[in-house]
Amino acid sequence: MTTTPVPVTTKKDWASDQDVRWCPGCGDYAVLTAVQTLMPELGLRRENTVFISGIGCSSRFPYYMNTYGVHSIHGRALAMSTGLAVSRPDLDVWVVTGDGDALSIGGNHLIHALRRNVNLTVLLFNNQIYGLTKGQYSPTSEEGKVTKSTPFGSVDHPFNPISVALGAEATFVARTHDMDRAHMMEVFRRAHDHRGAGFVEIYQNCNVFNDGAFEKVTAREARPTMLIPLVHGQPVRFGVKDERGVVVDGQGRARIVDVADVGEGAILVHDEARPEPGLAFLLSRLARGPHEPTPIGVFRAVERPDYGTLVNRQVLEASGRRGPGDLAQLLSSGTTWDVSSNPGEGP
Repeated sequence: MTTTPVPVTTKKDWASDQDVRWCPGCGDYAVLTAVQTLMPELGLRRENTVFISGIGCSSRFPYYMNTYGVHSIHGRALAMSTGLAVSRPDLDVWVVTGDGDALSIGGNHLIHALRRNVNLTVLLFNNQIYGLTKGQYSPTSEEGKVTKSTPFGSVDHPFNPISVALGAEATFVARTHDMDRAHMMEVFRRAHDHRGAGFVEIYQNCNVFNDGAFEKVTAREARPTMLIPLVHGQPVRFGVKDERGVVVDGQGRARIVDVADVGEGAILVHDEARPEPGLAFLLSRLARGPHEPTPIGVFRAVERPDYGTLVNRQVLEASGRRGPGDLAQLLSSGTTWDVSSNPGEGP
């Protein structure tokens, strides 16, 4: 049996003929460019690639990819993607969602797709606002956020998407931001190449309804002192001269320190492959919001059998034990009854 080579493609081949209709200056453009630029490098076939979204500004994404795509309903992108990924393991399934779509009405589907380890690449655009519906607060909006739906300030405590994913024991969890295309592409590549559920939170600017939400950490001049790069096997250090670092203290808390005060040997060495997610969770809690030094990169990358492989293995094993299925026998099994065709006889 011969395998037809994957055709060589360019970024242009992955871009659809649809006009991109996001607000000028929206961070979504940067994410779209990063994905379209990356796709030719992944060695994929366009006809075997599917982008599925829910509802929100980011959910227009499938229109702009020259692949198969589904613009589904609010919060249900993960449910639909789970069904497709399990029933068609030959397809490359990407999920594009937002902080409202995935963490509010879709929160249940998200955590179960992650805990099951469905073979998906999930890109969660986090702009801390509902942009499509014109600026209501979202599950990731900070406390006190004044919006059209919270005129006196939000009293909700926000979700930390990375913590949520790690709490669901996702096997691949990472964070990137829309101001660094190279970083986005590398994180997306790793999430895609991971077998199982790859979850990526993207700090994405909504310049109309929440402009500058991440500027204190993602602005070019702020990155050396406000972004904490996570590199597997390397001490967790940051700063213009790597003068700051992260330690785990005697109380089991992750803290930011000056390296000179504690010594280089005390600095935490990042281990993304650690089997249990506790240490990655500690790192996810270092920042209370995008105004403090914030970890970025891959928090966790571990191996676990993916859901589709396990389900399909069960189906094959069951078929082998019982032979071909019999639909008539299935329908008449268990408790059954006949409904009389004579209305006068009753049930």
